[in-house]
Amino acid sequence: MSLSLLLIGSGKMGQAMLGGWIENGLEPAGIMVIDPNTENLAYASDLGCTGIGSAEDIPGEFQPDIIVLAVKPQIIKDVLGTFRKLTDKGSLVISIAAGTRISTFEEAFGKSAAIIRVMPNTPAAVHQGMMVCCPNPHANADQRKYCDQLMQAIGEVAWIEDEGLMDAVTGVSGSGPAYIFYMIEAMAAAGVEAGLPEELAVKLAQETVAGAGALARQSTETAAQLRKNVTSPNGTTAAGLAVLMDEKNGLGPLMTETVAAATNRSKELG
Repeated sequence: MSLSLLLIGSGKMGQAMLGGWIENGLEPAGIMVIDPNTENLAYASDLGCTGIGSAEDIPGEFQPDIIVLAVKPQIIKDVLGTFRKLTDKGSLVISIAAGTRISTFEEAFGKSAAIIRVMPNTPAAVHQGMMVCCPNPHANADQRKYCDQLMQAIGEVAWIEDEGLMDAVTGVSGSGPAYIFYMIEAMAAAGVEAGLPEELAVKLAQETVAGAGALARQSTETAAQLRKNVTSPNGTTAAGLAVLMDEKNGLGPLMTETVAAATNRSKELG
C-alpha cells in the first residue's frame, strides 16, 4: 500500500496501528509521527517512520494522503487547528477519539473536508480489535477503501452511515474489553473463594474467556446455542446459569445498564 500518512499521537493505540500497518505492507518511510513523548517517538523511529515532537516541525513540502488523529478526546480540540492547511489540500482525516463528533472536525477543517470517524478497541494491540467506521459525505470511495485497509491491519472492520449509532458502538465495543477484563477478575476471585490457588484461578479464568471467545468467533452456531451445548439438565453449568441468568439480578439486566451508562457518557463527551 503506497500512501503518505501523518499519525498524530503514538500511544498504545497509535503504536498498535503503526505495527499493523507496517506488517501489512505500508512503507514506514511514508509515515510521519507527531508525539511529544520521546519514548513514543523512539518506537516510531525504530520502525523506520519519521518522528517529530510537534506540528511546527512538519516539513513544508509534506502533504499526507491521510491524517490519523490518535489523541485523547479531552485534548483533541486543542490540536485540530494546526492541520487545517493540510486538509485544505485534500488530506483525509481519520479520528479514533471517542465521543468526538464529525461536526467538530468539520468546524476545524472546513465543511468540505473528508472525515472518517473510527471507534476501535484495545484488542487492536494484538491485531484482534473491532473497528467501526463512520464517514462524512465528503469521504470518497477510494478514501473509504484506504481507511478499511488501515483498520483491517489491526482487526475486524464494520461501517455505519448513521453517526448516532457511534455512542452505542462505544458502549458495547469500545468499552467492552474492560467489561471482559473485569469478568476475568471476578471469575478468578470467585475461584479463590471456592478454594483454588490464586495463580490457578487466574489462569482458568483467562483461558476460559479466551477459549470461549475463540469458539464463539469461529463457530457457525449462535452464542445462545453454544451456551445450550455446554449446559446439561440439572448439571453444574445449569446451576451456575440459574444465578447468572436471573431476570432481575442476573447478567442480562446488569449488562443492559452497563452499556447504557457507557453510551450515555459517550453522548455527554460529544
